[in-house]
Amino acid sequence: MAIEDKIPAKLQRLPELANNLWWSWNLDARLLWKRLDYPLWKKTRHNPVQMLHEISAEELQEKASDPSFVRYYNKILLRFDEELNSKKLWYQTAHADVADKTIAYFSAEFGLHNSLPIYSGGLGILSGDHVKEASDLGLNFVGVGFMYPQGYFRQRIPTHGWQEAVYQQLNMEQSPVDLVRQNDGQPIKIHVRIDDSEVYAQIWEVKVGRVSLYMMDTDVAENDPWNRELSARLYSGDSEMRIRQEIMLGIGGVRVLRALGIAPEVWHMNEGHSAFLVLELVREIVAKEGLSFHDAAMKVRDKAIFTTHTPVPAGHDAFPFHMMEKYFAYFWPQLNLDREGFLNLGRHEEPWGVAFNMTVLALKMSNFANGVSQLHGQVSREMWQPVWPDKEVNDVPITAITNGIHVPTWIASDMHALFSKHLGPDWIHHQDDPKMWELLKEIPDEELWHVHSELRSKLLNRLRFRTRQRWTQGRHDATQVLTNGGFLDPDTLTIGFARRFATYKRATLIFRDPERLKRILLDQDRPVQIIFAGKAHPADDPGKHLIQTIYNIAKSHDWGGRIAFIEDYDMHMGRYLKQGVDVWMNNPRRPREASGTSGMKAALNGVPNLSILDGWWVEGYNGANGWAIGENRVYDSHEEQDAADAESLYRLLEEEIVPLYYDRDHDQIPRGWVEVMRESIRSNAALFSMRRMVKEYTDLLYVPAIKN
Repeated sequence: MAIEDKIPAKLQRLPELANNLWWSWNLDARLLWKRLDYPLWKKTRHNPVQMLHEISAEELQEKASDPSFVRYYNKILLRFDEELNSKKLWYQTAHADVADKTIAYFSAEFGLHNSLPIYSGGLGILSGDHVKEASDLGLNFVGVGFMYPQGYFRQRIPTHGWQEAVYQQLNMEQSPVDLVRQNDGQPIKIHVRIDDSEVYAQIWEVKVGRVSLYMMDTDVAENDPWNRELSARLYSGDSEMRIRQEIMLGIGGVRVLRALGIAPEVWHMNEGHSAFLVLELVREIVAKEGLSFHDAAMKVRDKAIFTTHTPVPAGHDAFPFHMMEKYFAYFWPQLNLDREGFLNLGRHEEPWGVAFNMTVLALKMSNFANGVSQLHGQVSREMWQPVWPDKEVNDVPITAITNGIHVPTWIASDMHALFSKHLGPDWIHHQDDPKMWELLKEIPDEELWHVHSELRSKLLNRLRFRTRQRWTQGRHDATQVLTNGGFLDPDTLTIGFARRFATYKRATLIFRDPERLKRILLDQDRPVQIIFAGKAHPADDPGKHLIQTIYNIAKSHDWGGRIAFIEDYDMHMGRYLKQGVDVWMNNPRRPREASGTSGMKAALNGVPNLSILDGWWVEGYNGANGWAIGENRVYDSHEEQDAADAESLYRLLEEEIVPLYYDRDHDQIPRGWVEVMRESIRSNAALFSMRRMVKEYTDLLYVPAIKN
């Protein structure tokens, strides 16, 4: 039976609510779906659209006859309508003169919720948080990206420990997406010339509160099989597939907005993947106004914003000139450019020769550019100074806006309730006000510790549930019950390390001196356990080797079940880990971490950071809210840095962290530890909120670009 045919009149707006991810960051709205059918909520992995497909008409009728449920449903809808239609949000009042101007935000991935797995890691999660906060603050905002029907891979770790990638087709009917159609019901499609063929894309809309994301999908009948695969998967394939995807994202993305009648005043490129959009904007102006490239480019620069996230040269997309000729020889005459003039837009010396660099293109074609932490801003100015050969490093026009996190998405519900009790029921509306967080001193140690202990129990219960489930399904053998956390102890100091397994993140640094680490973990009176999780890119064999190393340690008898590796890390498991461990560990090779946001999420939930002074932690660490590994300096060699950082890590665990955690009073409360937890929240929550970040983007970049 079709959904609309089985929904009772009293609950007729349930599908509308299910199809807007607003519910995912509103605690009371999530509770509505739990009340509708809790077993189904769990079975569908928190996917209300799928729930409405699977729930019976009889059960819906039963809920429609329950006055308590209907009252609650009406209360949620009232708030939904208020928040989506309010004219008094921050942007509308702080910038009333430009409130009607549209900001377009392009990103290769958006991490919004685990029911829509079209993200791979930090960049996507940041994009998703940015969109949610843009909705909360009332920005006139629209997102553009790809709808990857196969998304990012599901991770499987067999007993040999070598990561396997499993791709699952996304069921669009059971996902919070809608195909964008014309008035006659036919899908709206755009097309872009790629090589010698026109490639078509249909458009899916994802509603994120007040904001719409428009996601391209090339799996349509007009395309040949090669081009139908273009948007199938996130970050797969070689550079040939990469450039084709980026042409579609940049040029096709502009055409999507034109086809929908949306006229952005500002174009924000989140990383270089979408930088070809500036070429399409120039082409439009040249065609419409007959201007020279120089004059058209000046107009585009005034409205273009570029955010770079990568602090090392090798991480930036660059394509050989012969590839650029293959795909753009037909295009550059439309810009009033010759071959040389076109290639100079992205010309950059790569380790393998001169090439067309997407970051250089974006920097040359944007009057506004930023890095994502203060340190990363400085690193970026040094790295890209050759783009402005006449400027000193400190005068390079790349500013810095430090990343943040969307507080309603990442706060634990138990912690939310604790804050509501002591900071005020509307604390979430004042989340970026440091003064409000001073009220944390009103929370008794006992209450803060109790909530944290509950969150740790929830995490370990979740791991046991997953392990038991996979064991009963025949997907795990006895070894995997151990490696996936079956032996973890709720009364033991628990360290979390969960992130992308890239070599520079040094996941195995803590194992540099195995015997010393064993003494720390296996101490009879003050034991420690470590939970690892994360995926390596499918093509990154060194990253997979790191996973295998940790997995083999986890299953070794010598380590007493104190090490776990949790497979198939996603947003859902990420919430459990960042809310439930005792310490959040991060030890990248400085200065390779542009920002990092996982530690911000941990800090918000009272989990202190144990981290290298890189990225955001350079700004976040104050000496009392966690621990800094190593020194704030650059080393002569990797070996020297690894040795110094490992020594610092062991010393901090042995001399500070473990003793403080196990120092309990007669009530079994670790008072000193709770003080570090409290300071972790107080000092970081406002400073690293997405609310602060989006306000800075608005004040420093969006509004100046609109007024240009």
